This record gives sequence, structure tokens and C-alpha cells, in this order.
Amino acid sequence: MQELTPEERIRFANEEIEGDLAQSLLEQIGSLPPAFFERLVVDLLLKMGYGGSFKDAGRAIGKSGDGGIDGIIKEDKLGLDTIYIQAKRWEGTVGRPEIHKFVGALAGVRAKKGVFITTSSFSVDALSYAASLDSKIVLIDGRQLAELMIEHDIGVASLATYTVKRLDTDYFSEE
Repeated sequence: MQELTPEERIRFANEEIEGDLAQSLLEQIGSLPPAFFERLVVDLLLKMGYGGSFKDAGRAIGKSGDGGIDGIIKEDKLGLDTIYIQAKRWEGTVGRPEIHKFVGALAGVRAKKGVFITTSSFSVDALSYAASLDSKIVLIDGRQLAELMIEHDIGVASLATYTVKRLDTDYFSEE
């Protein structure tokens, strides 16, 4: 068996740490009220660059009778388009019927873009249905959600940073 380089060992260790962190994030989210999850989703999308600098760039609106829309976010800094959000803090698989309801909610506000985020996963039928739509519906499952939270520093804090250096052979060239 081939020996791992120090860089590979660091990369694999970091992947393991982030995998454990992702699981912890999803467990923490699951222990909090749905309204917190809806705010988290809006915070994440804002941190990803949606909404820009507007005061009303994004907001969670989910409540009883929300019409199937849990949040709204501007697509860009100018607010040229609006993206509607459905946030499901679930343990079971999200199926096609839930995506269908969200599409209906989007039609009710004459929207063509939506993001459906869940802490669980989507069924194959839900994924293929979303891919077949004229409207642009992005599905983000729990694994992707946790990865995005880690990448954009939502609900996580840096513990340590390590810089891996290599020999700069250009420096030692005689030219």
C-alpha cells in the first residue's frame, strides 16, 4: 500500500473533521424551531451573495398560512428578480408531492425561480420532477446545506488555520 504524503493526510483529516461538523450542524438545526431554520436559510443565501446590500434583501416569512413560501430573497444587488424559498426541517425523504406544492406556491406569486432546502434528502422522483420543470427550482439537501454553511461560515467558527508550504523551485533557478 502506498504511503500518504503529509498533504494528503492533512486533506483527509480535514475532510473527516468537516464531515463530523456537517453532521453536528444538521443535529443542531434539528433541535431548533422551524422558524430558526427559515432564518438560517435566508442568512445563508445572503452570505452566498444573493440580495446584495439592500436592507430588505432577504427575509423569512414562513408562518401558518404562508402559502408555501418560507422566505424571499433578491437575486442580485439591484433586486431585479426575486427568489422564493421553501425550507423543510425534516428527517424523512422529501418527495415529489412537496416539490409540486412548492411549484404551485410559486405559480401563485407568478415566480419562475425557487430554492427548496431541506435538512434531509430528496427522492429520485422529486429530483427528476424538479429537473423537468420550466421554472428554475434548485434543490438543496441536508448534506449540501451543511457544506454550504461550512463554506460560508454560517453557524461555524474557525478553530485553527494551517498553511502547507512547498519548495519554490522557481526561486532556486539560475535564470
